[in-house]
Amino acid sequence: MVIDKNDPYYRQCSLSIMDNIADPNITFDEKGICNYYYEYLKAENEKVFKGAEGERKFKEIIIQIKADGKGKKYDCILGVSGGVDSTYLAFLAKQEGLRVLCVHFDNGWNSELAVKNIQSIIEKCGFDLYTYVIDWEEFKDIQLAYLKANVIDIEAITDIAIFSALDIICKEKKIKHILDGRNVVTEITLPNSWVCKNTSNLKDIHKKFGKIPLKTYPIMSPIRRRLLARLKPFHSWPLLNYVDYNKEMVKKLISLELGWRDYGGKHYESVFTRFYQGYILPNKFKVDKRKAHLSNLIFSHQLTKEEALIELEKPIYPIHLLQTDKEFVCKKLGITQEELQNYINTPAKMHSEYALSISLFDEYPILKPFKFIFKK
Repeated sequence: MVIDKNDPYYRQCSLSIMDNIADPNITFDEKGICNYYYEYLKAENEKVFKGAEGERKFKEIIIQIKADGKGKKYDCILGVSGGVDSTYLAFLAKQEGLRVLCVHFDNGWNSELAVKNIQSIIEKCGFDLYTYVIDWEEFKDIQLAYLKANVIDIEAITDIAIFSALDIICKEKKIKHILDGRNVVTEITLPNSWVCKNTSNLKDIHKKFGKIPLKTYPIMSPIRRRLLARLKPFHSWPLLNYVDYNKEMVKKLISLELGWRDYGGKHYESVFTRFYQGYILPNKFKVDKRKAHLSNLIFSHQLTKEEALIELEKPIYPIHLLQTDKEFVCKKLGITQEELQNYINTPAKMHSEYALSISLFDEYPILKPFKFIFKK
């Protein structure tokens, strides 16, 4: 059932702007507060360390990273997109005297501003940059396959590749630590129905709709990933969970110190991500990701509900930019605007309509007798 704001069944969280349009499976307590608030509190309680405790843990991690990097060229690796989170991590790493290898994943969709921001980070911090360039024809083929599959999480293609690439580079260069920009206070809120970072799902969708073999696309097999996790050759540190991370204050800081410039939207450093979040999601899937992003900031006391509602009233996509991006995306993907519109009009499908690996042993039953090897 499709719900809109005029529907008698419409409900919005009394604390945030999450509603049953964003997630039909949302639940509310007797106060009208949604489940996402309580999920946020749980994550914050388990993963965020504030004040003296956070500072102590942060320093301990830095000491360990430096100790493990002794005698090597780099202490750690950091994936940089030119966005707020990775830029601030670069700033913190520079302050702590870490020798960082910055890795940028180039999937062919970088905005001009993203490139400038990354260049500025490298120059100001004095770090080395490793650009992981993915084969464009392969990447385009997977994107087109996801469009034909009509599933929601098209960005899974990039996310899966980024984390696989970081793991591969760490192993090749014998770097033991990854600085991870993911954090609770700005981005933990996200309906499960919006995401599917599942390698089996990607393989099945590409097998059904792709046209060219994937020879270089970095996708780590479940066996290799579990073995790497078991052997623990490197560790990923979500350092932003150990510091006072206020997004607006951080934006001002990195603008001043690193010459960073704002994109105007979360993850809008990528042209495709901007088009996906600003056009594809709301028009095909009736999803406005701003509801989750802004609600997360409400939960972490960085925004009021009133401020979030005002932000939500703003156009999700400036009309002049939308038209420019639409033409660019169609040309780059090799499709017509009519084909794009047909895609938008085609009913969405669930990721579960394609293969999903629940665990390593579901995907490879032959390994079940050896479960004890993989237990931690």
